Amino acid sequence: MPRNNKRTSSKIASEASRTLRNPRASARAKSLAGSALSQRDPKKQTGKAMERKAAKAVFGRGTSASMRRTGGSVLSQSNKSR
Repeated sequence: MPRNNKRTSSKIASEASRTLRNPRASARAKSLAGSALSQRDPKKQTGKAMERKAAKAVFGRGTSASMRRTGGSVLSQSNKSR
């Protein structure tokens, strides 16, 4: 299976960290943030289920700019062969 060696930028990681510490953040936002943070390691790769969540965050209505950025980062680190 081909690997994607991209990793989460420090700007997105910082934003994801703030999301995880925010008690008012939604479970979906925290899930995306956790995935983005785990992908600071280039050996980690987005899974199929997380790809779907990230796509909904990026292309869905009513999504905050922060969630769109985090979702975009998560999507960019997905397996291209899927």
